Amino acid sequence: MASIIRKIARPLASSLSFKNVINKVYSPALSHCMRFQSSDTSDAILGDRYKEWKDSQKPNDYKDFEGEGNTEHGLSLSTKAEPKAVEREMAVEFGEYIADCMPKFVQKVEVSHFNELEIMIHPDGVIPVLTFLRDHTNAQFSSIIDIAGLDKPTLENRFEVVYILMSLNFNARIRVKTYTDELTPLDSVCSIYQGANWYEREIWDMFGVFFANHPDLRRILTDYGFEGHPLRKDFPLSGYTEVRYDDEIKRVVIEPIELTQEFRKFEANTPWETFPKFRQVEGGEAPSEEEKK
Repeated sequence: MASIIRKIARPLASSLSFKNVINKVYSPALSHCMRFQSSDTSDAILGDRYKEWKDSQKPNDYKDFEGEGNTEHGLSLSTKAEPKAVEREMAVEFGEYIADCMPKFVQKVEVSHFNELEIMIHPDGVIPVLTFLRDHTNAQFSSIIDIAGLDKPTLENRFEVVYILMSLNFNARIRVKTYTDELTPLDSVCSIYQGANWYEREIWDMFGVFFANHPDLRRILTDYGFEGHPLRKDFPLSGYTEVRYDDEIKRVVIEPIELTQEFRKFEANTPWETFPKFRQVEGGEAPSEEEKK
């Protein structure tokens, strides 16, 4: 009986050793942070990285990991990732690498607050840059997650199109941004990512951005015969037409929108304008309690 217990307890004790726990917990995080340089996760690298992480934390942050905060089991696994500074540094280095490889098209590289890499490119570089990100060994962004649109009417090139890509091999995401206006088309990326077909149709339907060489560019969210593009800032909230079912002809009809008079009257002033005693004039003093009464 003792030999059986020994055979069961010995592997369990070895698996709970401090070194094995360190390797199991921190190897995925380290490989994720070093995805743009090397996939080596040797003991030397793990030791240096853990020491660097431990020195950057507060004393109470890793107390439970070393077993001081868990008296019942003696050891508590920490779920803290690598320092954000290391991940940000990797994103900056990879962004600079892309800019050096394609200086003709890359205009700006940014890393957001959440360490997400953003590449701003010229509209002519949509096909070359996305092909580079898909096929390059250090990138391998083989999946397109979404294509987003943004309307800024005050700019000459009012529309901003954002391609969101993902690399399954490196577990990384990147955003590629470009711009255009109402008349200038963008090159379709359906030849690179087949999943971009419906995304580009949605951008065309909502914003009116035309994609050249698209296999089937037609509306996807609005109805047949719809006029305008709803997500443009100059499109009215009420729209131009309304849809209703007509009992006489027994079908759905589309008619110009009709609003009652109460919905056509809008108050341009703020609610505080109706209470001047409670309003503080710019450059003056707030009204006293006697004036308010």
